[in-house]
Amino acid sequence: MTAAEVGLEVTDGVAVITLDAPGRRNALTLDMARELGEVVARVDADPRVRAAVVRGNGGHFCAGAHRALLDDVAQDPADPRRYADLGVVYDSFYRLGRLGVPVIAAVRGAAVGAGVNLLLAADVRVVAERARILAGFGAIGLHPGGGHLLLAAAALGRSGAAALTLLGQELDGPAALRTGLAWACVADDEVDAHALALAAAAPADPELSRRITASFRRSIGPSAVEWEQAMEAERASQMWSLRRRAQR
Repeated sequence: MTAAEVGLEVTDGVAVITLDAPGRRNALTLDMARELGEVVARVDADPRVRAAVVRGNGGHFCAGAHRALLDDVAQDPADPRRYADLGVVYDSFYRLGRLGVPVIAAVRGAAVGAGVNLLLAADVRVVAERARILAGFGAIGLHPGGGHLLLAAAALGRSGAAALTLLGQELDGPAALRTGLAWACVADDEVDAHALALAAAAPADPELSRRITASFRRSIGPSAVEWEQAMEAERASQMWSLRRRAQR
């Protein structure tokens, strides 16, 4: 049995979800993505929880999907098993984004590719001054996936999303704050505490917090239908780009 790579602690109604594979900068393997989805489901099912924080251990947030997973999918993207494997990665941040309580991302170090999707899935982002936020899909020959374009536009607007996704621009903490991607930019060693303080400000009554969050998700979006459509719209092109990269 493999060691757990996603930690969960619940204190005073705040769930802290920790990506814990620092040796690879918390890059998502298939097992880790599946575990993340399961942990999020546990949080959603816990009536004590009124807010959640997602963070990375070891100085980085998430370096995206692990290269070995992408290379495996690239061998035959139409293969049902490989197609489903990539869907597990999509599902991990989709579940986070549909969690029934407010979600705060505590972002230190690198957030790349699917790691950017993970922070975009959160409702609020606290970013370290020295964070490095880079979509990075095009730089490695990949089309974005997981509804990335929709999530980026929701957070950054059309121009900001274009800079991030079409032109491969990198954001540090101050730039993330300036563009509206981040709610707060603080020193690296203050990120977790600031995110926890925000989570603690959620209504003390978990049921009230969940009802407000449900109304927020219905009213503000992206709706579940929009996100699912965006994932499917991007998926075929991402599969094509994976296969194309493998053939070079």
